Amino acid sequence: MKITSRLPEVGTSIFTVMSRMALECGAINLSQGFPDFPVSEKLIDLIHRKMKDGHNQYAPMPGVPALRQAIAEVVAKTYGRTTDFETEITVTAGGTEAIFATIAALIGAGDEVIVFDPAYDSYDPAIRLNGGIPVHLNLSPPDFSIDWNEVKSRITSRTRMIMINTPHNPAGSVLSDADLITLQKLAVDHDLIVLSDEVYERIIFENKSHESVLKYPALRERSIAVFSFGKTFHATGWKVGYTVAPENLTREIRKAHQFITFSVNTPVQLALAEYLADTENYLHLGKFYQQKRDFFLQEIKGTSLRALPCYGSYFQLLSYQGVSEKEDTAMAEWMTREMKLAPIPVSAFYKDKSDHRLLRFCFAKGEETLQKAGKILRSL
Repeated sequence: MKITSRLPEVGTSIFTVMSRMALECGAINLSQGFPDFPVSEKLIDLIHRKMKDGHNQYAPMPGVPALRQAIAEVVAKTYGRTTDFETEITVTAGGTEAIFATIAALIGAGDEVIVFDPAYDSYDPAIRLNGGIPVHLNLSPPDFSIDWNEVKSRITSRTRMIMINTPHNPAGSVLSDADLITLQKLAVDHDLIVLSDEVYERIIFENKSHESVLKYPALRERSIAVFSFGKTFHATGWKVGYTVAPENLTREIRKAHQFITFSVNTPVQLALAEYLADTENYLHLGKFYQQKRDFFLQEIKGTSLRALPCYGSYFQLLSYQGVSEKEDTAMAEWMTREMKLAPIPVSAFYKDKSDHRLLRFCFAKGEETLQKAGKILRSL
């Protein structure tokens, strides 16, 4: 049977490739972004209790009302925005499904979507699978800042959406108030939708403020903000996220969501609703991860690697320029096989595979793991 692939050049993701290689080689895995420390026992106990109480059947398609109400309260406390939990919040199977459902609902054949590289690898395929045309704009180290004049020059009559990610994976950069104000003007002037990937909203450092699209009145009326409980509560395997968007956009997102996953598992939703009531469970996450970032940076002191600024997320970019002439993919593979430490090559996040000789390391790990990784890197 002849099959014509809709994603002919797409293979197994770099995250899967490097994690598998790390396993095969017995390497420390700092490639894929998941913590290696426990989830809160309190939260696990809540889930167990919800299961024992019989909450094991389908949840309502938009999400359990109690969780959506809890999210609305968090949004109000965090961003000063009143949100209607019935019409503006949708619980999804992780941030990736939230992004896909949004694009499936709002992007049609020939619509252009501006994407900033380096970018999470689901963005481009989601756009193309739904008939859209990704327009990639490259950001460069060390700060990975957006040139808004370039963005303006790339907007055409077919531009439908701009995608942003702050705090940024893999760069660790964050957008400023000035960035969001400029984006707001562009979106209003050109009648654009903004899809804002904010899954690392709580993981931000140096007393910087997370500038969400929800904080800007004219912007939030045409924006979808995507969040992830997996990132916030160290439970990436649960795959629970959500969108916050105006009613007219949410209505369309739910049309797609109901045919992708329909609903997200009930006991975890109910447990999260109860867990969110205590702000202490999430307010200090930035400080927690800043300590981990600083610990990792201390461990690599004395190496020939150069750490780029990291203001958010749980990823640190290291430049190996001057250490090796290898391309970054070859360097990552060599390091995994020979040094027994697995990173991610940053060129994998660029459509054109731009290679700045950078590797991404996940520091969402216990101190013992980071110490072992630091010892390996100091031996380079």
